Amino acid sequence: MELKSTSFGKHLAQHPYNRVRLLHAGVEVSGDKHQYLIPFNQIVAIHCKRGIVWGELEFVLPQDKVVRLHGTEWQETQRFHHYLQKAWQEWSREMSGICATVLHQQITAIEQATSRDSWFALHQLAALQESIREAFAALPLPVTRLDEFEPCRASYHRCLAWLEQGPAMVAQRNQQWSEKMLIAHQDFFNTVESSPLNLAQSRAVINGENALLVLAGAGSGKTSVLVARAGWLLRRQEALPEQILMLAFGRQVAREMDERIRSRLQVDGVKAWTFHALALFIIRQGSKKAPVVSALETDTLARRKLLVAHWREQCAQKKAQAKGWRQWIADELGWEIPADDFWHDERLAQRLAVRIERWIGLLRMHGGSQAQMIEQAPEEIRDLFTKRVRLLAPLLKAWKQALKDEGAVDFSGLIHQAVDILQKGRFISPWKHILVDEYQDISPQRARLLDALYQQNRRTSLFAVGDDWQSIYRFSGAELALTTSFGERFGAGALCALDTTYRFNQRIGEVANAFVLQNPHQLKKPLNSLAKGTKKSVMILPGDALDALLDKLSGYARPDERILVLARYHYLRPAQLDKAATRWPTLNLDFMTIHGSKGQQAQYVIILGLAQGKDGFPAPARESVIEQALLPLPEDFPDAEERRLLYVALTRAKEQVWLLADNEHPSPFIDELARLGVPKAKKP
Repeated sequence: MELKSTSFGKHLAQHPYNRVRLLHAGVEVSGDKHQYLIPFNQIVAIHCKRGIVWGELEFVLPQDKVVRLHGTEWQETQRFHHYLQKAWQEWSREMSGICATVLHQQITAIEQATSRDSWFALHQLAALQESIREAFAALPLPVTRLDEFEPCRASYHRCLAWLEQGPAMVAQRNQQWSEKMLIAHQDFFNTVESSPLNLAQSRAVINGENALLVLAGAGSGKTSVLVARAGWLLRRQEALPEQILMLAFGRQVAREMDERIRSRLQVDGVKAWTFHALALFIIRQGSKKAPVVSALETDTLARRKLLVAHWREQCAQKKAQAKGWRQWIADELGWEIPADDFWHDERLAQRLAVRIERWIGLLRMHGGSQAQMIEQAPEEIRDLFTKRVRLLAPLLKAWKQALKDEGAVDFSGLIHQAVDILQKGRFISPWKHILVDEYQDISPQRARLLDALYQQNRRTSLFAVGDDWQSIYRFSGAELALTTSFGERFGAGALCALDTTYRFNQRIGEVANAFVLQNPHQLKKPLNSLAKGTKKSVMILPGDALDALLDKLSGYARPDERILVLARYHYLRPAQLDKAATRWPTLNLDFMTIHGSKGQQAQYVIILGLAQGKDGFPAPARESVIEQALLPLPEDFPDAEERRLLYVALTRAKEQVWLLADNEHPSPFIDELARLGVPKAKKP
């Protein structure tokens, strides 16, 4: 059957199409120079319209495309439309049966996926949505027409809901499943740790996302959640003990975690590793060599002695080296330098040794050649960076030679080798679940090791706990962006927060939280306390009030109550502590740097050195060219890391914190704290 425009209608319409022919399952629209075949499975609607004289036939296609035929005689247009509509509808009813079958199969698959007794993860939602899209693509009818047919309507709307509202539907489904688990396994959550887990902790433990970062503020039970997570995996038989890998950032923390797992979970197979121990294991399993970690990595005195000896040798033997080092120390560090053979000055050498080992560590962590490092350095400091690298090159060479003589590797070399073995497929991971403590301290090098392990098997789950508010190790390579970009790095995953601290009272929490959140780049998270505290739980005192404060504390602090005295640097340890054993014999006093106090807690905390200047707090934002080139860029907020450092100091205290401000040049942090309502007093 065919419909044509009249001669006059064709002339007036000036349209590329002037005739249409009905086919077995479609229509052919054509003109003198154009031809367009439209199968029924591409037609969304057919409209018949009447103009002033002639008729118009309109075919609506997907994505609102339209093909029109103008200038046809009206009665013929009506007749053709009647037969075309009838043929199209009969074909559509026949095809709707096939659509109903396909959609029913898809609904069955959805029900099977969502009815499992487990968490429904975001990567599973992505797979489910992809299967729905594939089912829609396999239908003989345009998806937008499915609502017209009763057998298809309900199934179509359910599939469409999973496509358009998938995350909300998953959240609702997981909420229901979580509530069921919390009731069914209440005994586990009450007994897995020394005190029952709270609701936020329990929900974090049972969250089954493939990649999950739990943001947990100071004292909120990060390690408890990590241990409980391992216990949950074992209880649900989702893993054997040897299939769980726990990672910590230090040997002492790893040992404590091991003891905690054994005592709480009553299992021996779950083991906590440091990143370096993990790298060593991977190398031994994936290589014929069995590397030994250099004793220099664990012996600070020997390490600095080696570097200082070679530094002195270079300065003594080469005038250019001596001149370069003198200029470096004077320009960047601003230290006073003896006039003659300055490298023999013992105090200068010991101060410089700390910096040299840090710079050598950064060069080793980078892992590339000198040419690569220089090429990647920012252009504005590249020339100066080249000079600095050349000064360090002999010391780096001496370090490598010492490792070679010892037949050992350093920590950076360990991780580089382990990553290489993983990427070459010479080690197959036996772990189904990776649990990481203190994730905010991760460096790019450790992150590459974790990436390589995680990417090797996408069915591996990653569960990390951390606190971006406690990210204070940028100087050693830790990169805060690795925490804030966790979801982008590991794909479909989740982020949740623990909202209760069991350490400090509400007043300390209010001050610490408000202070750190002055930086808008910090991730916001709730952190409530079980104890209220008083307005004087955080106080500002004069810098010379330490004796009076310790006198007062000796009157009421019990011997079993710990008092932490914290400062920015080791050399700021107050002389008063030398006489503490006899003057305040009942006080349980500990002095630590703020960095060293991470993970510690005490009833009372005294923070020293809140002054301006070179040794002040915050420390002046002055980095060496080496650090500028090899460390991640500083955050776009003044003293961002120093603010987090003060947050760490404040949150070591359970009951009370005193901040001792310099009398003449107080730290700018003091005024900020005062604006947050922290009271100032002239005496304790």
